Amino acid sequence: MLQLSRLQPSPPTASSFISREEAYEYCRTVTAMYSKTFYLGTLLMPKEKREAIWAIYVWCRRTDELVDGPEAVNTTPETLDQWERDLESVFAGQPVADPDVALVDSLNRFPLDIQPFRDMIAGQRMDLYRSRYETFEDLELYCYRVAGTVGLMSGAVMGLENRTNTAPWNSQIQAQMPTEEAIALGIANQLTNILRDVGEDRGRGRIYLPLEDLALFNYSEKDLFAGVIDERWRSLMKFQIKRARHYYQIAERGIRALHPDARWPVWSALMLYQGILDIIEKNDYDVFNRRAYVPTAKKMVYLPVALLRSQVL
Repeated sequence: MLQLSRLQPSPPTASSFISREEAYEYCRTVTAMYSKTFYLGTLLMPKEKREAIWAIYVWCRRTDELVDGPEAVNTTPETLDQWERDLESVFAGQPVADPDVALVDSLNRFPLDIQPFRDMIAGQRMDLYRSRYETFEDLELYCYRVAGTVGLMSGAVMGLENRTNTAPWNSQIQAQMPTEEAIALGIANQLTNILRDVGEDRGRGRIYLPLEDLALFNYSEKDLFAGVIDERWRSLMKFQIKRARHYYQIAERGIRALHPDARWPVWSALMLYQGILDIIEKNDYDVFNRRAYVPTAKKMVYLPVALLRSQVL
């Protein structure tokens, strides 16, 4: 449920694959077309890093399409087993489809670990047999698998601050990837997706809001499918938004540890995505009839603020 477009996995070519440049351009085009907010953040990165992020994004999109695309009805556990074998081939340097060419090249440039990719596939397995989550603990695991993993993948590309010029008394301090914070950013983004897309998921018969939370506010599944907006619903949404913002706050703590050329893009992406929560509030929590998105003019306002934060926080 990553909110990916209806993009089908590209079939492998019979003899040869497209060039590396063509593969990256394909990934750029897909990212720009289907995730405008995310794409804007990537444009602030150095060329090599943004290309790798595009390659990762497209692999994640194709993965999501297996269970959330127009052909998802044909997806079985065996389909995902094969997808995982294809992933292993890519990590061995052997692309299976044209977009894989970009990912294989990125694997040669950055220390990407296969485990977050495997965990994401595990998240898609959950979507095969689950359409409800009883507790937030259950949902948090799902959010880690389908989105927290993206934080880990991206972190490997962003890199850490070079501390070679640190003070002598800090010379033994080893820079460590802010793993908890990277996962928190992915979870925050996914919780935001869930709140934005309640109406869309309703059409698929899915409810991602924890059922225990619905019960807490005396709001039923029947109410949700009917699109009831009342004080119970507003209170429930306020509760969910507060939780999502908590994860954004955790994520903010880790940005300082990143390489300086990654801080502005990450701050920008975080602020732009968190801004969706503000729009939901502005829309009086109507996610059944109105899609929350950050207007372009507002996005432009966020960028200089993100730049300042990247320099002083």
